[in-house]
Amino acid sequence: MLPNHFRMPTDFMHSHAGHHHDHGSHAHGAGAEARFQSINLSFIIAVVANLLFTLFEAGYAMVVNSMSLLADAGHNLSDVLGLLLAWGAAYLVTRKSSDLYSYGYRRTTILAAIINAIVLVFVAGYIAVESMQRLLAAAPVEEIAIMIVAGVGIIINAGTALLFARGSKEDLNLRGAYLHLAYDALISAGVVVGAVILYFTGWLWIDPLIGLLIVIVIVGGTWRLLVDSINLILDAVPQGIDRKEVESYLGSIDGVRQVHDLHIWALSTHENCLTAHLVMPLNTLWDSETGYGEIGAALKERFQIHHITLQVEKDLDCATQDCD
Repeated sequence: MLPNHFRMPTDFMHSHAGHHHDHGSHAHGAGAEARFQSINLSFIIAVVANLLFTLFEAGYAMVVNSMSLLADAGHNLSDVLGLLLAWGAAYLVTRKSSDLYSYGYRRTTILAAIINAIVLVFVAGYIAVESMQRLLAAAPVEEIAIMIVAGVGIIINAGTALLFARGSKEDLNLRGAYLHLAYDALISAGVVVGAVILYFTGWLWIDPLIGLLIVIVIVGGTWRLLVDSINLILDAVPQGIDRKEVESYLGSIDGVRQVHDLHIWALSTHENCLTAHLVMPLNTLWDSETGYGEIGAALKERFQIHHITLQVEKDLDCATQDCD
């Protein structure tokens, strides 16, 4: 039997999902456009609401001379920037491919996710430093004012986070936006709790202590986002896909004698790709357009792999499926 890379003839066939690349690019574009339109309003509401609240909170913090509110306003500003970044990436996915960018701009969603994760880590570091400084030199604050303003922040951040909750389960880009808002709601809740305890006890160290606890929660949740984003940048197999299971499925297809050069990677934060070589006998009834369509449908349904390219290598030493 000849080595795989010397076997001829070699057919380059695309599965049903791959066919969309050649004959249904407009369908892909229309799908991306529809998806963007479904989340576009969520981004508009979240950006406008958080930007207005950030300006209000920063201005009020200066009036009452509250560093905790000013720090929270700074984190809210990072939310706005993160939302704009995720929004822009979601829009770029709808742009058509070009001669230079043959895959289009889908990978900008991965870049947005990793930048959002890095920003969250730096924000957590800033809050940690501020909290440590306050532990060493506690200062009196206006508890009632902090409770009211931070309470409004909980409502705005939690409400806008819910807009991205569903999409965050399957899209790292939207997960980054969701985590920004959810953690800011958590920070605002911590500020309220600290202000309440401080109001009744007068313990000035309560506020910075809660700040440090919030930092631990933020870093713990953001770490997974950061690791997943870096893995996607490095073309690792996307989370939730077992490469061995995919290889086993392809090897179980009638007529497939061997599977090699199997690669699975993420095209964007919600689209996955696969390429593989399938070694098959010369006379294989399965080797047809219908067969490839069935494989594409199965890979999409079972493994959430959307873009599939299969290279079939004909085994010259085997003319039928019964060869040993």
